[in-house]
Amino acid sequence: MEFAEHQNGFTLSRNGAVLLRHDKNFPMIFIGKGHETMDMYRGNFSIEDYVTERRPLELTDIEKDGAAWVCSFGCEIQARIVLAGDNAEIFFESGNPGINRFWLRVPAEQNETCYGCGEQMSYFNLRGRHFPLWTSEPGVGRDKTTYVTWRSDVENKAGGDYYHTNYPQPTFVSSRRYYLDADCTAYADFDFRNDDFHELQFWAVPARIRIEAADTMVSLLEKLTAFFGRQPELPEWVHDGAILGVQGGTDRAFRLVDRSVRNGILVSGVWCQDWAGKRETSFGRRLQWDWHWNEKMYPGLPEKIREYREKGIRFLVYNNPFLVNDGDLYREAKAKGYFATAEDGGDYLVDFGEFYCGVIDLTNPDAYEWYKQCIIREIIDFGAEGWMADFGEYLPTDMKLHSGISPMLEHNRWPALWAKCNYDAMEAAGTVGKVFFFMRAGATGSQRWCPLLWAGDQSVDFSRHDGLGTTVTAALSAGMSGCGLSHSDIGGYTSLFDNTRTKELFLRWAEMAVFTPVMRTHEGNRPDTNFQFYDDGETMEQFADMTRIHVLLKPYIKDLVAENSRIGLPAQRPLFLHYEDEPDAWTIQTEYLFGRDLLVAPVLEAGREDWRVWLPGDDWVFLWTGGQFGKGSHRVPAKIGRAPVFFRAASPYRDLFLTVKNQYGY
Repeated sequence: MEFAEHQNGFTLSRNGAVLLRHDKNFPMIFIGKGHETMDMYRGNFSIEDYVTERRPLELTDIEKDGAAWVCSFGCEIQARIVLAGDNAEIFFESGNPGINRFWLRVPAEQNETCYGCGEQMSYFNLRGRHFPLWTSEPGVGRDKTTYVTWRSDVENKAGGDYYHTNYPQPTFVSSRRYYLDADCTAYADFDFRNDDFHELQFWAVPARIRIEAADTMVSLLEKLTAFFGRQPELPEWVHDGAILGVQGGTDRAFRLVDRSVRNGILVSGVWCQDWAGKRETSFGRRLQWDWHWNEKMYPGLPEKIREYREKGIRFLVYNNPFLVNDGDLYREAKAKGYFATAEDGGDYLVDFGEFYCGVIDLTNPDAYEWYKQCIIREIIDFGAEGWMADFGEYLPTDMKLHSGISPMLEHNRWPALWAKCNYDAMEAAGTVGKVFFFMRAGATGSQRWCPLLWAGDQSVDFSRHDGLGTTVTAALSAGMSGCGLSHSDIGGYTSLFDNTRTKELFLRWAEMAVFTPVMRTHEGNRPDTNFQFYDDGETMEQFADMTRIHVLLKPYIKDLVAENSRIGLPAQRPLFLHYEDEPDAWTIQTEYLFGRDLLVAPVLEAGREDWRVWLPGDDWVFLWTGGQFGKGSHRVPAKIGRAPVFFRAASPYRDLFLTVKNQYGY
């Protein structure tokens, strides 16, 4: 990195490429004031902002201070720029306490592409759009032109839009081979719509901006993940089959597991999200948010856990950082004063849809320790070896926290704090690498603490903005944000307004899930009206084949998981990561590389018997037939149960892939 002072400004560049700039015609910083209104309804936020002042800052002074340059913008903002090799850090200090809006302009190029901003569901390449960054429910439908989205908006304020996400992060990666990260947990909006600049807005002055560059995208990801921290490896047993999401009590759950095994399905785990009990709501079956074993619904569960573990099948549960106000743990936490409160110090309860919960105040060290111990006692010591750590995105903004930090600043940090609490429980129990948890919410810092993402509550369909394809976009964007292990509910989750899961959708989702780090099913929010894998023998037979292919690939998948932990390369990768010289590789979001050597092109539409695939420059082998393909667009068969997948002819795993072809090809 090089800093150069010139008349009326300065530039920050690397190898001649300007990454930051300030002069009269291109002010780097704008400041101002604004007044926001925020309304939360069951995790969905309605946010409006009224900007009352916005003005560019003039550079008034530059001083060299050791290894740093101190740039003063009047008495309002001071930027201290520190260079170290290929990275630069800009530390901001504000001299005006009235500033609550801050804009940073970053030079852009017309043909540049950008990625990241956490886990984005609709668009992988961020150029041409702006992305408000605020963790929330992603919404149902997420496309304002569709009936499902419209009706969700009208009835539940829950329709969502393309930018809504459980996991926003103020970090983007540029095709110019640098990343920019902001140390700021306030609401932000990253705008990539201008040809000449990106404009990053924050509702607070960032503490720091970090820019780091590299010569290749692979080395850039290595640097990014070294900075954020890398995900721990998953337990080996996860790769021994599918995790079956079943529920309904001891008898039903384990009867379905036994039936699955008899039908040849390889099962690594059984996930009973209703292990703590359930309640009926108009949305569907919901859980009893009191995170300990419900003996009435799951009699004899400890014995069953031990019995099935001896068969190689682990037990998984569910928890989140909210406790229902008619539960045992609520009463205990309430007596100890461990809940966040209303601004006047009174009780604060969150409406989760016909039931109300307290918020464990994770900023209170005693409450944090208590809840960590609850996870150890109620989950790990109980015998569960995995769990969904849900709902990190619901922190309300009109409450009072023990730390004294404004919830407006804590809200976007909350998912990482929740991830750390779960990780600390694993570490304190000595079970890191033996058990794991998975989350949909995320934030800066999740990389170090969260072993596995899941893509959230997709609709049970092929829809462009909320269906099967969004799980590919989610995995790719999360990978470019430093979280390289992701998976999804096979078949989707949300079924509303007569939108129900079909057999075809389930099988298409499952065939893609074979080529992800973890296979896990979910019965969805309305199990009785949606297709389940156990509904007919043909599906069980096909699903059994898929689990066997997944397990056959275990040596390869284990290596990908280890590589993610070691150097930060995601398991599911954008094509440009290994084919930087191919222009088309930078814009494709419907295909991915599974590691270096497999290319996966999921079928994302109903009623298809073939699928068009684009292949980058290499020699490729169609996994199911052994057919040879080169660079370009090809139409290939897309038999249900066999997603279009290719392997590199020169792959060191060639023999393994040929074994898959010989046993399961056509």
